[in-house]
Amino acid sequence: MKSAVETLSPTRAKLTVEVPFEELKPSLDAAYKAIAQQINVPGFRRGKVPPMVIDRQVGREAVLGQAINEALPQVYGDALRENELEPLGQPELEITRQDEDGLEFVAELDIRPEVTVPDFEGLTVEVEDAVVSDEDLDEQLGAMRERFGTLADVERPAADGDFVTIDLQATSDGEPVEGAEVTGTSYRVGRGGMLDGLDEAVTGMSAGDETTFTSQLVGGDLVGQDVEVALKVTGVQEQELPELDDEFAQTASEFDTLEELREDLRERLGRGKRLEQAAEARDAVLEKLLESVEIPLPESMVAEELTARRQSIEQQLVQAGMTLQAYLDEEEQTVDEFEADLEKRVRDAVAAQFLLDEVAKKQEFGIEQAELSEHLVRRAQQSGQDPQEFANHMFAHNHIPDLVQEILRGKALALMVESATITDASGNTVDVVNLQPDGTVADPSAVADDAEGDDDAVSEYAVGGSADEAETADEATDEATDEATDEATASDEDTKA
Repeated sequence: MKSAVETLSPTRAKLTVEVPFEELKPSLDAAYKAIAQQINVPGFRRGKVPPMVIDRQVGREAVLGQAINEALPQVYGDALRENELEPLGQPELEITRQDEDGLEFVAELDIRPEVTVPDFEGLTVEVEDAVVSDEDLDEQLGAMRERFGTLADVERPAADGDFVTIDLQATSDGEPVEGAEVTGTSYRVGRGGMLDGLDEAVTGMSAGDETTFTSQLVGGDLVGQDVEVALKVTGVQEQELPELDDEFAQTASEFDTLEELREDLRERLGRGKRLEQAAEARDAVLEKLLESVEIPLPESMVAEELTARRQSIEQQLVQAGMTLQAYLDEEEQTVDEFEADLEKRVRDAVAAQFLLDEVAKKQEFGIEQAELSEHLVRRAQQSGQDPQEFANHMFAHNHIPDLVQEILRGKALALMVESATITDASGNTVDVVNLQPDGTVADPSAVADDAEGDDDAVSEYAVGGSADEAETADEATDEATDEATDEATASDEDTKA
């Protein structure tokens, strides 16, 4: 086999391959054997039909074509390895010759660009202070009060924050829209996320009132089109919140006093702030490194990722009951600004992948089976799937190499962040090396003892490493409230027992 490479661009190559007939003979023999099992020829047993008879029955070109189809993947792979090409996606392949002299084909393919890793030792970045404000604490206590609040019927018009029971029916040209009807649903005035215009329409309505308003559906055949929505209010309730005192603390948590509950929430919110700070450091380090290196990007890869991200955003908006235009209005963005921002984020993400892959390769990172198992479980939890079903799907569809690459990228990012000098806005050094996945900061000596003897030890915190997805501030603060509520429930059950 002979092969030659022509570089069309830093991310595109043209591969020309010639295979002499002698190298195709094993595939040709296999093709004759397979065809002999498939055809019936009088005077010959199935599988014992001679090649010259097969040539007369199905044609020599057909046999040669089957042999080439069988040999092509192996030949293409050998040519890639021979020329040290790392393909991205499927090639555009054209067979230029196939005859008794052999095979010749040309493949144009996207290739992984060469990446020069910038020096990341001593990189300095600044992040926000990880401070839990009184407003943060009040917000979490308010959320807890709402969880333990009660609803009471009121005989007055609905106002912001009230809960209303409503019936909705959308019509288009006077005809009911299939699937666009709800009855007896509870809705909090001012919450948004159901239909544009609903909050304005329902505010000021009392039980028994009816009205209509114009809106746009976020799903179905009429998505994005104006429809008339008939609205009926069947009930109005206001939320009564418990007093914020020691009695509430005892009801909502395992603590005896409100001050103890406040301190516990403050500590949990602090963990969330540290995780948020670590995520900010991760992004800042990566952004600074990307600014210092030029990485050519395959346009087809960028286009595919853009399409995938658009579809993901559209699905999320549908689930949130929001149109794209409503989202843009809320973000105060035009369509052009949205598209430009999306493309920049996609290009940065693709460039980051190439950079992190190169770092992982140079560092010769490896992964243990336990790391892969933990990553599978995390990904399953993120997608709301059963871990075993998720793992089975990943294995069945050959996605395990993708997960392995995610782990390696996480390790590369962890190394770069740990090598940087990170300070907060107040000038304090931020410790990300000893930060744990739960937001606590471990004793450095204890971390060193745990890592001793492990050549692949990488800090398990919310930046890269074994947790390549940092927990966001909202998730962290929600967790603080959830934990307090869960512990209160457990404490109550223990008391009853």
